[in-house]
Amino acid sequence: MKTVMIAAAALAMVSMAFVAGPANAAGCLKGAMVGGTAGHFAGHHGWIGAGVGCAVGRHEANKRARHQMNDGGYGSSTYNSGYNSRIDPR
Repeated sequence: MKTVMIAAAALAMVSMAFVAGPANAAGCLKGAMVGGTAGHFAGHHGWIGAGVGCAVGRHEANKRARHQMNDGGYGSSTYNSGYNSRIDPR
């Protein structure tokens, strides 16, 4: 019986590999690292922190992508307005 369960689980995993599309992890890895570290130090809740950090990282990456698409990217003048606009007098 145990062999049948292992074989069924392996078959399910292999079939999911063909069905699932490519993963888009923009922001998730960085957010998960930061959130996991923060969660670990805040009461040993690293897994919860990693999950929340991943969600926040994805949200921020999507927001940045929408902003770039609307403004034309990093080279547009509206995106860079006020950022490094002054020349350092040194």
